[in-house]
Amino acid sequence: MKARRTTTSRNFFRWKSTLIVAIGLLVLSCSKNPENYIQHLEGYWEIQEVTMADGSKKEYKFNETIDYISVNDSLKGYRKKLKPGINDTYFTSEDAENIQLKIEDNQLNMYYTTPYANWKETVLEATSEQLRVINEDENVYLYKRYVPIKLDLE
Repeated sequence: MKARRTTTSRNFFRWKSTLIVAIGLLVLSCSKNPENYIQHLEGYWEIQEVTMADGSKKEYKFNETIDYISVNDSLKGYRKKLKPGINDTYFTSEDAENIQLKIEDNQLNMYYTTPYANWKETVLEATSEQLRVINEDENVYLYKRYVPIKLDLE
């Protein structure tokens, strides 16, 4: 009878160990891969809210400008401020912020360069509908995908 309990105990511990390994692999496979964020960055973004480092929030109900982000295959690109018009028209200056994307420490970092300043933002989340980034001051910016204003003028 003792041999049976020992075999049952070993089977239980083997099953428990297998379950722990399986759960660990599941958690690791479901963790966010920053490379997947890159495909969602391209396009028009409208700021929705900013959460300051102290926890206070600023919501944006209306935006006069939106951001356009363009990134190429070499992970370089730019961000421009645009004033949206109607029927897919936009007004902009020639100014743009150069962007270099880098994956560092399992995070997607966006390095910006202008003639006046350099800074970094880290992408916390990027989907087809939402973009969240944190800057060096630990302010978190939440953007939503911009939907252009379309009017039937005929």
